[in-house]
Amino acid sequence: MPDKSRLQEHRHLRHLGRVLHNPALWHLNRRSAAGAVSLGLFVAWVPAPLQMLLSALGAVVLRVNLPIAVAMVWVANPVTMPPMFWLANALGARLMGGPGMRLESTPSLAWFAEAFGQIWQPLLLGCAILGALSAVVGYAAARLLWRLHVVRSWEARRRRRYL
Repeated sequence: MPDKSRLQEHRHLRHLGRVLHNPALWHLNRRSAAGAVSLGLFVAWVPAPLQMLLSALGAVVLRVNLPIAVAMVWVANPVTMPPMFWLANALGARLMGGPGMRLESTPSLAWFAEAFGQIWQPLLLGCAILGALSAVVGYAAARLLWRLHVVRSWEARRRRRYL
């Protein structure tokens, strides 16, 4: 995790000092970690730039772990975004009863800008559904993994104590 004091003293983040001093943003507990995973996965499905900033703002509002929330956004990266958004559009188009997005042999930013007028509704619907689903599954998985870690730690401590 990034050093909290370095972030607070960074020249572009200095004016957010009081916000970044909030201990809830840096605690690593079950609620904060699971909430951050959930938030980051939901924001990863938002088809907009500055997803990391959106996730950071959400972490501040929801008081969940800031570094985890920002890191989870990177599930959507330049390699995974095309299949993610194609899947979201296909789901949205299927639910709306319309045709899905046709892929060109070499999709480009210009092609996407031109096609966006036709695909924005199914894309946003699919992104909202898959984002919510990812958030719920991520939250449950983080809580479950945390709980498994705690139970294993208790068992290991008990074994050490009685040996």
